[in-house]
Amino acid sequence: MLIKILDFLRIGIVCAAFYFGYSIGYSGGYDPFAQLHFMIPVIIVAIAGISGFEGIFFAKQSAEMKGFEVGSNYQRQSAIALLSYAVVAIVVYFTNWGIKAELTIFFAFIFFFFFSGINHAFDAIQRRNYKWQNINRPFITLLLVIGMLHPVIMALRQMSDI
Repeated sequence: MLIKILDFLRIGIVCAAFYFGYSIGYSGGYDPFAQLHFMIPVIIVAIAGISGFEGIFFAKQSAEMKGFEVGSNYQRQSAIALLSYAVVAIVVYFTNWGIKAELTIFFAFIFFFFFSGINHAFDAIQRRNYKWQNINRPFITLLLVIGMLHPVIMALRQMSDI
């Protein structure tokens, strides 16, 4: 039950990040830097931080719910990698290293998430593992990428004009 709550918590926080991020971005003229400065750490901490926490402290339940092997060292390594994305996103935010650092951690995270989505889809197709995470991960990843495209492109355009 707790794993399901964490799953919905991740989705809910990301939805809130999009709502408030787009509100921030469009308040008083469009500012993709302000939008991304808010959205990137919230999204990464919500997805990577909660997933990493889940993978370390609830590894058995999480693996069983996803239909994966239990007690794998790779599961622990993946959880640590996810937590590292979250920690770096927080450090970049609070040290105010700027949009380039924020985009760097975001791109590292999104590439991991993109390939994780492919892995989940492959597992669903090849092994017929039709668990919720295997079915939703490719679609949620696609929605995340689509939702972030506009602010990222606008920020990159503005950076190239500077």
